[in-house]
Amino acid sequence: MKNIEEFGLQIPEILLPAKVDLSKWSVIACDQYTQDKNYWKKAEENVGTSPSTLNLILPEVYLSSPDKAQRIEKIRKTMKDYLSAGVFAPAKKCFVYLERTTAFGRTRKGLVAQIDLETYDWKPFSKANIRATEATIVDRIPPRKEIRKGAPLELPHIMLLVNDKDKLLVEGIGQLAKNKNPLYQGQLMNNGGSIKGWAVESSEEINALTNAINKIAEKNTSSDGSTFLFAVGDGNHSLATAKAVWDEYKEELKAKGASASELKNCPVRYALIEIVNIYDDGLTFEPIHRVIFNIDTEKLINKLCQQLEGKVSEKATAAELEEAVKKSSADFGFAYLDSEGKQKYILLSTEIKELAVSRLQPLIDDFLKTEAVSEPTVEIDYIHGADEVFRLGAQAKSTGILLPPIAKDSFFETINGRGPLPRKSFSMGEADEKRFYLECRKLF
Repeated sequence: MKNIEEFGLQIPEILLPAKVDLSKWSVIACDQYTQDKNYWKKAEENVGTSPSTLNLILPEVYLSSPDKAQRIEKIRKTMKDYLSAGVFAPAKKCFVYLERTTAFGRTRKGLVAQIDLETYDWKPFSKANIRATEATIVDRIPPRKEIRKGAPLELPHIMLLVNDKDKLLVEGIGQLAKNKNPLYQGQLMNNGGSIKGWAVESSEEINALTNAINKIAEKNTSSDGSTFLFAVGDGNHSLATAKAVWDEYKEELKAKGASASELKNCPVRYALIEIVNIYDDGLTFEPIHRVIFNIDTEKLINKLCQQLEGKVSEKATAAELEEAVKKSSADFGFAYLDSEGKQKYILLSTEIKELAVSRLQPLIDDFLKTEAVSEPTVEIDYIHGADEVFRLGAQAKSTGILLPPIAKDSFFETINGRGPLPRKSFSMGEADEKRFYLECRKLF
């Protein structure tokens, strides 16, 4: 049996505030509400002068702000101040099992751990233990590097998915951890729900965790010997940034003559993350739909029908089309006005076995490239919720495309076989259900 380090997992040194008022300390992931400054103003008002992770992050709504450099400088100073002024309790070497109950009534379970960035690779068709789920946009890494490089602390909003149908790891460890008092518990701000966390540190708990990881790894090892243990569910670009910062810093350390032991024990080599079971009942996968503007919709449908070897049928109403799409993991719905201005609801049924979006999006991309030559105003947008798709699909020159539910059973298999999914393939729950910052770890 392998130890957990061989799978890229380590027990982190967790930093938590000495006085835990989670309603002020914890804030939502920085990549949420990127078009809504009011959300972040409301968070500022809620926090006031209290210690908070809000003061340790740069919400991405401010990524293009002219005062970004000053904001980053202030974040660095606040990190140092919190470390020196007794904001944190003494570091605790443990995993953290947590239960997050959202405002939508769902409870998601997680395991906060430290991963070795040497066991992660975002590049397509990687054989690493930890892989990206969606295409990584390299241009998004440099602005995030500015924030991470040299930062005294790191705070995780990265969530890794584990393919654990038997619920051995997160749920299994949780049953043991909940036999003692929690490390923290409380309400989260701005419709965030509540959270409770327990330390995972005893030899019994670590042995159970090691057994679980070995069993999961065995089931997720391919014939070529590679093991696909974790897929990045949220925070893909944040983890890619952590990897880029480590790769750069590693070369600096090597140039200074750092030993293998020094490289292995460097905190920058690791990243704090939360592991979530893809089969967790509290984890919902929502498809992200598409709306395309200024195309010949019937030409697109015919092209896709041919390429996907599908068949087309017409539905009478939006509700009928939505219901048909929801019943299958391989059918698509189209809502648009035909040339006479009549509302059309078309179902494209296919026999796709992989995640449907992995087959559809590349074909749409190819179609749009061709159409853009004759119609420069061609545009695509990504939409949450069927109602908005139908609202837009009732407007002239727009085509609403409904995608089917995300099939959890084929998620890992599709990424293993076809590489990362296209951009905007899925969303894990509603915006308010995204990870809140809570645990910290020393970095530089």
